[in-house]
Amino acid sequence: MTDIIAMIANLALALSLIVALVFGVAQVRAAARDRRERLTLETLRNFQTREFAELIHFVTSHDIPSSRKELSALPASERVMFIEFGQQMESLGILVAEGLINIDLVDKTLGSLVTSAWEKYKKLILDMRVNQPDPFLSEYFQWLAEQIDKRLKENPRKPFYEDAVSS
Repeated sequence: MTDIIAMIANLALALSLIVALVFGVAQVRAAARDRRERLTLETLRNFQTREFAELIHFVTSHDIPSSRKELSALPASERVMFIEFGQQMESLGILVAEGLINIDLVDKTLGSLVTSAWEKYKKLILDMRVNQPDPFLSEYFQWLAEQIDKRLKENPRKPFYEDAVSS
């Protein structure tokens, strides 16, 4: 009789452990999903600021220096704008590379801006990687631009308004 009670107690302990593990895994997944959603919303808000719009306008309407020497010759306010936009793209690349936000978000919100900005920055960054030297400078910006470019070439998406109409 005590053997049966001991076996039932052990079975109850094993079942409670399994339930606890399943619950724990579910909680971890929910927390990860919540973190991704929070980062996605925060990233979207950052794209919708006046400051980010000014950065986009500045980068798309100005020539990017081709060397650190040329960059240093610019007024401080312009250097700051170039650096800030590059840092924004680098941070965005890190978030995508680490799986914290989905590349679809970047594709839908910025798309080819990332690739065209990288093409403008490329000569300067490659020069600085050699002459600074900092081989890791803007590595995630470059990676993100290459990923977006690959997606645009290999699997271009239709504009949402076209897909929404056909649904």
